[in-house]
Amino acid sequence: MFLRRMKAELPTPDQALPGRAIAMPIGDRHEVLPSSLKGPFPEGSQVAVFGMGCFWGAERLFWTLPGVITTSAGYAGGVTPNPTYEEVCSGMTGHAEVVQVVYDPAKISYEDLLKVFWENHDPTQGMRQGNDVGTQYRSAIYTTTEDQRATGQASRDAFAPIVARAGKGEITTEIAPLGDYYFAEDHHQQYLSPTKNPNGYCNHGPNGLSCPVGVARTAS
Repeated sequence: MFLRRMKAELPTPDQALPGRAIAMPIGDRHEVLPSSLKGPFPEGSQVAVFGMGCFWGAERLFWTLPGVITTSAGYAGGVTPNPTYEEVCSGMTGHAEVVQVVYDPAKISYEDLLKVFWENHDPTQGMRQGNDVGTQYRSAIYTTTEDQRATGQASRDAFAPIVARAGKGEITTEIAPLGDYYFAEDHHQQYLSPTKNPNGYCNHGPNGLSCPVGVARTAS
């Protein structure tokens, strides 16, 4: 049994749990979209990874968007290889709960995805999101290309004065290159889908602020 770390601090590599060499076994089909979780993905598709607190609600936000090919819940930004949910929640792996978004850039831009990211959580709370407290709930953008890094930083800089005028303080979102991405356990995948938990809840939704990047997107 793992205890949550009381201090919201990332572990050093020598403090992190050892993990394991075996990847998490999960099914391959998306519960909502007609697509694979693991790929191969269509030629020209791109991958984005976002941490917005609990990954259940974050994943649901993105699978509704036109141009998104598939989504999955997982762990990124940490040290421990192939962590379990309990290990991540202990604070001793360094990972954030994240959603991986595979998208068609001809149908939806990275800026559009960033707009959804910034407008649907509070990026000023450090190692927490609402009542969810811990390193795994930090706000994060993990980039897969240099263009994503530059675009992510520019969007943060554009959103920062809007956040400040709303009295919410400084943005604490981590922006870093994506290292290893680990799929979360099968029952976490598309957790809030109609076939799994249609009445489930996760504290994501409009924060009342408008980010001046991308365009608003709704489900078709």
